[in-house]
Amino acid sequence: MARLYLLPLLVLLLAGCGNVATTGVGNEPSPQPSTDNKSTETTRKVDPRLIEANNQFGFALLHQLRKADSGKNLFLSPASITLALAMTYNGAAGETEQAMAKAMSLGNMSKEELNQAASDLRQNLQHADPKVDLTIANSLWARQGIAFKQQFLETNRRYFGAQVSVLDFADPEAPQTINRWVDASTKGKIKKIVDNISPRTVMFLMNAIYFHGKWQKPFDKSLTQEKPFHLANGEQKRVPMMAQTGKFPYLKGENFQMVSLPYGEGRISMVIVLPDEGTSLNEWLESLSAERWKTWTSRLVPTEGDLQLPRFGMEYEKTLNDALKALGMAVAFEPDRADFTNMRDERDLYLEKVYHKAIVEVNEEGTEAAAVTSVQVGITSVQQPRPPFKMVVDRPFFFAIRDTRTGMVLFMGAVYEP
Repeated sequence: MARLYLLPLLVLLLAGCGNVATTGVGNEPSPQPSTDNKSTETTRKVDPRLIEANNQFGFALLHQLRKADSGKNLFLSPASITLALAMTYNGAAGETEQAMAKAMSLGNMSKEELNQAASDLRQNLQHADPKVDLTIANSLWARQGIAFKQQFLETNRRYFGAQVSVLDFADPEAPQTINRWVDASTKGKIKKIVDNISPRTVMFLMNAIYFHGKWQKPFDKSLTQEKPFHLANGEQKRVPMMAQTGKFPYLKGENFQMVSLPYGEGRISMVIVLPDEGTSLNEWLESLSAERWKTWTSRLVPTEGDLQLPRFGMEYEKTLNDALKALGMAVAFEPDRADFTNMRDERDLYLEKVYHKAIVEVNEEGTEAAAVTSVQVGITSVQQPRPPFKMVVDRPFFFAIRDTRTGMVLFMGAVYEP
């Protein structure tokens, strides 16, 4: 029996919705998710189980990825990966469904609860701060002539706001059509995710998140100076070091310092963690978990201090297959065992590739970030105030961009060399 490959693609941005047919590309708007008459989507509280699942999954994935690329810069969007895989999860059944739920730390959440939580999260975050540009977009691209269940397509369109399109993958222009969506969804930060489409490929599921936030208190460019950054191998590198003095949410941990820099009106912030001298970033990361992260960030208190932070940017891309298999999702990648019969009647789908790409730029004015994760479907044939602190981020450090209201980690990264 011929097998179908499944590859989710995640890109950071918000897109419109389309109407799917057996041929052609639809463009009718889809209905919006029900708000069960209790509240509007913009004010509805996000199920905390999704926040916990995203953060647990994100930190677990971070640990797997850094094992493969020890000592190298790493940057990813747990939120993007979670949302793309959640769309794919709607098509899973049996052992595959159970394995994905476990790997994604979904616990006892039903698909209906997960879908509603994802809808609430998307609506909530996109109205988080009028001074922050945070957009989330989802899309689903199906090969013309391949039958998929309407319920699967409609669920992703309704709850994830996914643009659902049928495309002739044999058309040489098909990759450019998908890449134009990626480019628009990330506002030009990520221009291409698909080079070519294999004859086996029958579907792309994509999530895109774009973030652009200006610091609540910008760094004064006149204070930025070239200073040494101490690399893990003992060498030094001259980097533009930004500086400012003020009151920041701050924590002095057992072997690290943590500071939070708010964007806009303060709901979204970047948390920076600097291990103490004598403690390497790798050693500190060994202690990092979702539970400890939640505890540490809850102990941040406004404290006067001096902060020096390098201006930095990075681009990261990675196929996530091995990391996801290590987290317990191996069955989803196995042609003879994977079960995506909630996506298509025939049991001929499996995950072929999950791909993620993320970009971040941090300067005196603020931060711009975007991320892409790709899954492709194919066919084979509170504490007391402390004394003033001084935090000079002149050696490898960790950072995360999070929603302070829900605790959702949108992006995270390890910087070994700015």
